[in-house]
Amino acid sequence: MPDDPSVVPERPRAGRRARASRRDEERAAESDDRIARGGLRRSARLASLPLGFAGRSALGLGRRIGGAPAEQVSEQLQQRAAEQLFKVLGELKGGAMKFGQALSVFESVLPDDVAGPYRAQLARLQDSAPPMPTSRVHAVLARELGPRWRDDFTSFSAQPAAAASIGQVHRAVWKDGREVAVKVQYPGADEALRSDLRQIGRMSKVISPLAGGMDVQPLVDELTARVSEELDYTLEASAQAQAAAAFAGDPEFCVPDVLASTSRVMVSEWVEGRALNTAAELSQDERNRMGLAYVRFLFAAPARAGILHADPHPGNFKILPDGRLGVIDFGLVARFPDGLPPAMGRILRVAESGDARQTAEQLRLEGFIVSDVDAQDVLDYLSPFVEPAAVSEFEFTRDWMREQFVRVRDVRANNGVAMKINLPPEYLLIHRVWLGGLAVLAQLNARAPFNAVLRELLPGYSEDPVAG
Repeated sequence: MPDDPSVVPERPRAGRRARASRRDEERAAESDDRIARGGLRRSARLASLPLGFAGRSALGLGRRIGGAPAEQVSEQLQQRAAEQLFKVLGELKGGAMKFGQALSVFESVLPDDVAGPYRAQLARLQDSAPPMPTSRVHAVLARELGPRWRDDFTSFSAQPAAAASIGQVHRAVWKDGREVAVKVQYPGADEALRSDLRQIGRMSKVISPLAGGMDVQPLVDELTARVSEELDYTLEASAQAQAAAAFAGDPEFCVPDVLASTSRVMVSEWVEGRALNTAAELSQDERNRMGLAYVRFLFAAPARAGILHADPHPGNFKILPDGRLGVIDFGLVARFPDGLPPAMGRILRVAESGDARQTAEQLRLEGFIVSDVDAQDVLDYLSPFVEPAAVSEFEFTRDWMREQFVRVRDVRANNGVAMKINLPPEYLLIHRVWLGGLAVLAQLNARAPFNAVLRELLPGYSEDPVAG
């Protein structure tokens, strides 16, 4: 097959096509699927992360004893750690790469000496990884779409246009002439995903130094809980189709239509644009505009489509040539047929008013507080997160985000109230999107009237605070 999607390949005769299809299936059946079935090899590669970190630390000590400046040694160690983290997580794909993608969203909270080299390396995980062999791609397509799958396309690029944690995307032209993205799941991705997440969970404490001291266990727990949903592309196709219908013809957002899907293959319209994380290179005005659009979509999707896009890393958002925000990858969503819970807006508005007693009471009614806490401690703990909503414009910076991250991790802050706040199940993904969205805005250094977005799109927020 030609790599150029604009070139229409010669259609093979029926006999040649059948033989090619059989060969593809035989190769897939005979393959040991290094992605999934090399469990011991995968575990060994993951184990090399903390071991490599320890080795580099020893090497750094030797260099310092030998007279090298401490700053130079530290910079070199962090650079090598970042490169190794990308290499291992990216090549393994599966849960390892998904963990890296989730971690990359939060690089804005890492200390400056860590964030520098990690920023470029972790960001690469959002869009790239070593490709799956062409024969394996064809075998999956034959198995999922049938032996005559080529009839559905007038061209199909052999080289992947993008790679994700459990699959890769090929650019093609559908039989009706539309350019499409063909998402193909790696064979054995389900086994790889579960195996990797179990291994990373067991190693979370020793991996922590590679992540700048971040507690990675909560990320692993959440990813593990959502494994089954992301492995079935028919669920993703259903969610994306629902969002595409809700935003059809929208002047601000673009969600591509779904043309075909099975549990391991999904075909949708191609979205041409640059990833949102590249907006950091744009002017302040453009960063502000795209940051505002990003927030507007996160709140508008539940209101208009009944769906919360729950994977907020910037690789899933594209800046289109016409200025719209393109949104892809609906593998992880939360369904809210009636929009976000109105209590969420009410709690935020009450906290913004400064009423500590009512803030604690509203949180208790929603199940966030299940033990005795001091109301003022609760309000003080929440106040920095209320701050962006309390002003007409707010500027998100890395320093601000890092300060909040350090504060919420401190179990002693505000008399330990963080250990007494419960997160109800229905708010788990909302919490993920809220924190992930703040991190992305900090990466963009965006300044915009986010309060206006809440007033327009967050149920309950425009209500008057509950009387004390």
